[in-house]
Amino acid sequence: MAILVMIFRKMLKNKWLELSLLFGLVLSVALVSSMPIYTEAILQRMLVKELENYQVASGMYPLTYRAGLYFMGETQKENSESAAKTDDFMRAMGPRFDLPIREYVVERGTDTFAFSPKDKTRIDSTVKRNADIVAFTDLDNHVQLVDGVMPAKEPVNGVYEVLVVESALTQLKMVLGNEFVIDDERIRKPITVKPVGVINPKDEHDLFWYNPLESYSKSFIIDYGLLERLTTGDSDISVRTGFWLFAFDYSRMNMSSIASFIQTHERIEAYVVNTFSSQSIKAPALSVISKYMDRQEQLRLMLWSLNVPVMIMLGFYLFMVSNLIVERQKTEIAVLRSRGASRLQVLLSYVIEGVLLGAVAYAVGPYAGMLLTKLLGASNGFLEFVQRSALIVELNATAYKYALYAVAFSLVMTLIPAFLATRTSIVGHKQQLARMTKMSFWHKYFVDVALLGVSIYGLQSFKRRMSDLQSLGLDSASFKVDPLLFLVPALFTLGMGLLLLRVYPLFIRLVYWVGRKVWPPSLYSTLIQVGRSSRQYNFLMVFLMITLATGLFSASAARTMNTNTLEKVKYKNGTDVILNVKWENDAPPPAADGGMEGGGAAPAAAVPIGGPKRIQYTEPPFQVFAELPGVAHAAKVFVKDDAVAQAGKTASKIKLMGIDTDEFGRAAYLKDGLLDHHFYDYLNLISTEPSAVLVSRTMAEQAGVKEGDTINIGWNNVTYKPFTVYGIVDYWPTFNPNPQQPVAASGDKKPELPKLVVGHLSTIQSAIALEPYQVWIDLKDEPSARQTFNDALNAKQIPVESFIDTTFELTQAKNDPFQMAINGVMTLGFLISVVISFFGFLLYWVLSLNGRVLQYGILRAMGISFLQLIGMLVTEQVLTSGAAFLLGAGIGNVTSLLYVPLFQISFNPATQVPPFQVTFDATDSVRLYVIVTAMILLGLCILGYLLSRIKIHQAVKLGED
Repeated sequence: MAILVMIFRKMLKNKWLELSLLFGLVLSVALVSSMPIYTEAILQRMLVKELENYQVASGMYPLTYRAGLYFMGETQKENSESAAKTDDFMRAMGPRFDLPIREYVVERGTDTFAFSPKDKTRIDSTVKRNADIVAFTDLDNHVQLVDGVMPAKEPVNGVYEVLVVESALTQLKMVLGNEFVIDDERIRKPITVKPVGVINPKDEHDLFWYNPLESYSKSFIIDYGLLERLTTGDSDISVRTGFWLFAFDYSRMNMSSIASFIQTHERIEAYVVNTFSSQSIKAPALSVISKYMDRQEQLRLMLWSLNVPVMIMLGFYLFMVSNLIVERQKTEIAVLRSRGASRLQVLLSYVIEGVLLGAVAYAVGPYAGMLLTKLLGASNGFLEFVQRSALIVELNATAYKYALYAVAFSLVMTLIPAFLATRTSIVGHKQQLARMTKMSFWHKYFVDVALLGVSIYGLQSFKRRMSDLQSLGLDSASFKVDPLLFLVPALFTLGMGLLLLRVYPLFIRLVYWVGRKVWPPSLYSTLIQVGRSSRQYNFLMVFLMITLATGLFSASAARTMNTNTLEKVKYKNGTDVILNVKWENDAPPPAADGGMEGGGAAPAAAVPIGGPKRIQYTEPPFQVFAELPGVAHAAKVFVKDDAVAQAGKTASKIKLMGIDTDEFGRAAYLKDGLLDHHFYDYLNLISTEPSAVLVSRTMAEQAGVKEGDTINIGWNNVTYKPFTVYGIVDYWPTFNPNPQQPVAASGDKKPELPKLVVGHLSTIQSAIALEPYQVWIDLKDEPSARQTFNDALNAKQIPVESFIDTTFELTQAKNDPFQMAINGVMTLGFLISVVISFFGFLLYWVLSLNGRVLQYGILRAMGISFLQLIGMLVTEQVLTSGAAFLLGAGIGNVTSLLYVPLFQISFNPATQVPPFQVTFDATDSVRLYVIVTAMILLGLCILGYLLSRIKIHQAVKLGED
């Protein structure tokens, strides 16, 4: 108890330092615990969105699970027992999916039997009527009567009343009220059924109905309990099929329930496969959700690597604050050691203190992590935030586990200074006070050189890997961004900062030596103070340097990846909207898949003797697109991916693009700088000559084509026509000149590159053939233009076969969890760095100011004016904080120039068009400089205020004494 009282007294004595330490601990725990929270939240949102898209595209509810079994037992009892056991098993499995169950349906079915009318005078008995008897659980709540009445739940005068669907009346050629008897030699005790009602689903979108009602057009639907009694009683009828359907609420699906879903599926699959020889399982979303387990691990690894620089900063902060606390208590520690206290006893008090603070951080940190996660979810770029639907943020066991790791790591960081201090006796402590120029740990053991060595090795390794990817057209890593691309630059930033701190004191001494005979006393004193006590400024300068350097690198990296990702989408599509519209034609209807039952071949007459006939198309009106609301420009763009160009004796498969040069120039988009001349110059070049074409450089090099050459162009079933090459282009909207397949590292054969020819649409249509073209739409630069256009397109009921929306794809790219992680974590990391740098800056200078009151008094007593004293402080700030600011800016720019180009290794070279380009935005740099400058100025204002509160006359009197 006494030791706790002593610890609390020590903490109260240094309450501001302890609160600063607690702040760092909470921030560390919040940052680390936010990683699993964010991973879970962002993937949950992406998963739900993907399942919604699946439902829209397929028209099926995505999160259903249906197991079907065929019971092959020889006796009724054997089959009914198998069905009952499976019922029990499936009921037990339901909760294991760990999802809200919206529907649970059990369906039973018998063999298909032949039925004959009981009264052959009332109904045609020559019609063959084959049907099975089926039953559903809870059917009454999901159907509505179209005609007739609901059947009785018991036989009426020995007759089983049943329901049918409307199509069954036609298929079985019957009316309600007819009685039918099973006419099957397998059944020794035939039963009579009587259709009494026709049903439809109560709700068209009811999840109860997995199969459409038409699939029951040869079924008699009986009460579920009645069928159970029928197939377990003394009749010959046995249950033959069983289906168990689960429909889950996918809006509540998260990573935990994904794992449960997959595990439960595997358990059900193992049961039915090992128990039954004929079975089927249908889970449409299984392929969608399975990949999210891998994505979770990839994203978690990504978050760790993104947060490495910030965690290093937090580690430095905790070490610095703990060191400041220990420095103020070193005399006390030395006295305790000199009086016989063991190192363990002294260290134990700091362990207890750390555990108390860690417990508070562990309780508060995860909730702060939830707030950080919400901030991450709103990021749209580096230091950019948008209004986006809030992430579903929940604390989980993994978050608390990570929080515990953070507390343990932080506790170790805070105990290191205390552990080092316990080695010193009172004599050693006094000796250390006299040796203020002692070399720091990282300089003594060349940690800076080691960090630079590792980071430069990583730089060279990435460059070699990037060279291989580009030369061979290989695919990059399975995830979009290599986590080491963030770790290695962080090591370089830290190593370079420490190396400059090794050199900086020498620079200060050089400045002092150069002007030692002319410096005024105030500057002379400051240069000596900074030059001889450089070790005490190390932590502060490291904070400021890493903060600014990390911010500049993060801004450049985020801006570069965002820009390249968005430019890739815009280039791939070439315009805002691409429409493929249905053209009327004389093509014969497609043959049914599989032919007739029995697999017979199609009749020979189906194939024309003279070969395939060329399809004739009727061009739909085009002007209607240009007149739609929201449209700025519209263009006809004919694209033929399997055209052929003949140059001399060489024939090459090409992508042929037919355009109207004026319309195309207005509607298409091409990034500046990709061509030798402006995009429009090439359009003007071919505009006056109908037979003029542009060819890609890939075709010029591989087919030996040059300007002025004539090439013949055509495709199957058309006549080839000559065209003249007027120009060669490296890039063109939608054209990817890179090899599409990986090339073996060995071998002399060059990869086959895609080839492009661009000509006049009017010439292609008149000289070769009229075939469907795409409609390219450039929308107006108005926020509502896209919605206005979509509404008008739907209202006109234009038969659109495919629709490519660039804005939608850009939004998808921005909402990618990896892209959001990069933007959010880099922004968050920089803001956290600024905050802890500000606190560290303020904490250091406040303590330094308070610790040097006596020194200021002596200087005043020696004749230094108050203004000179202020000048000394400002000079000291310039030589420390100002120097760190400039060095940090330099390190950040060097790091960006060296390492940001490596991010192209994370983009598949086969699809990354236009080429990867490093982007520096002056706005980002200015924003960073403003934030850091504001931080330093605010700190100086607070220091100035504190300096004005110091009773300097007391210090002067003390100095005179």
